[in-house]
Amino acid sequence: MRHFPLWLTSLLVACLVSLAPSAHARGFVRADHQQIVDGKGNPLILRGLGLGGWMVQEGYMMGLSNLKAQHIIRSRISRIIGEKKTEQFYQSWRDNAVTKADIDAMAKWGFNSVRLPMHWNLFMKDTPGSTATGKRVWNEEGFRRVDALIAWLKANNMFLILDMHAAPGGQGHDIAISDRDPRKPSLWGSRDNQEKMIALWSEIARRYKDEPTIAGYDLLNEPNWGFQDKNDKGGCRETGNVPLRDLYERTIRAIRAIDDNHMLIIEGNCWGNNYLGILPIADRNTALSFHKYWTPTTQESIEPFLKLREEYDMPLWNGESGENSNDWYARAVALQERNGIGWSWWPLKKIGAGNPLEIKTGADYRRLSAYLRGKGKKPPAKVAFTGLMRLAADSRFDRNAYHQDVVDALLGASDRHKKIKSGSQ
Repeated sequence: MRHFPLWLTSLLVACLVSLAPSAHARGFVRADHQQIVDGKGNPLILRGLGLGGWMVQEGYMMGLSNLKAQHIIRSRISRIIGEKKTEQFYQSWRDNAVTKADIDAMAKWGFNSVRLPMHWNLFMKDTPGSTATGKRVWNEEGFRRVDALIAWLKANNMFLILDMHAAPGGQGHDIAISDRDPRKPSLWGSRDNQEKMIALWSEIARRYKDEPTIAGYDLLNEPNWGFQDKNDKGGCRETGNVPLRDLYERTIRAIRAIDDNHMLIIEGNCWGNNYLGILPIADRNTALSFHKYWTPTTQESIEPFLKLREEYDMPLWNGESGENSNDWYARAVALQERNGIGWSWWPLKKIGAGNPLEIKTGADYRRLSAYLRGKGKKPPAKVAFTGLMRLAADSRFDRNAYHQDVVDALLGASDRHKKIKSGSQ
């Protein structure tokens, strides 16, 4: 080395430093070739639940499958009780549906992570012309709730995955998932919407770049869009995926300009299943997420994803699965863990069974729900508002029905899964 020119020695040292993970990165969950590892470099199997229905309501989770998307539910409620009281309901819902008690219970049951489906409008004000002026107005409610969630998780040594579930404009034809309004430009039909999404991820990176409780940034939930063939509503026949790849690349560049610590997670088209044209991703601290619903629990069913893991040398994570039987749950989890794949089940709670916690409904809400589904008379505004506020209160952990059988199907019956009493069983 002493015979090397000084400039060449300096260049070599600089290159070696740039290839090594930073001290901060070594304390963070990250992608290590085909494994996800913890801050100490040990293999990490993420076992989690998604907080679906908290920031983004899908119709079926509220017993309103016919209304599908949150903006439709909200509009219909507002016609009955007015916008002011509708906002009061939604604030109460967000105050109650996820609290520290939920996270404490998850930790006791044996889960080590949470996936948070975010709605962009809880983090960013919809301000016309903001792109032209370069100004963004942040909605602090979303960040305040993330901060509280981080504190609850940190106290339980659990991890958080932030998931862009409802992106500006909406990322798919399946409008319930992203709260998309087909009357307005989609994420793909508006450069401004794309810039909003990138700006929001940049702001998340700025605020949380040094927070190791966050395991990763799930950049875009379940895109389902035909770019080449407009009749391919789900994007399952898409072979190019050029706009999706372009948006990922722009988002990754923006995040990495601020945050080199956090693992990034990408999902394919066709609800997280079509990766044609998207890979490879240059960023090495990136995991690939697939979603698994209602498919066989055979090795063959996940073989396409295993091949992607090997070909592109990146880890896999099942970011969503659920809405099935306990027997299917147990087999699906066993299949994934045999192959070194972590998972996040959907959801923690909703109206209806099939999840660890169930939100019970009162008579006034059932009366409102029947009307909204076209199966009953319109209730008086006072009855509707009372029913909604009771529903918000009943979404709290201590009023939920706890289903031990679902937790046991996911984690296996053992002494560590303590039965938590939460209302009627």
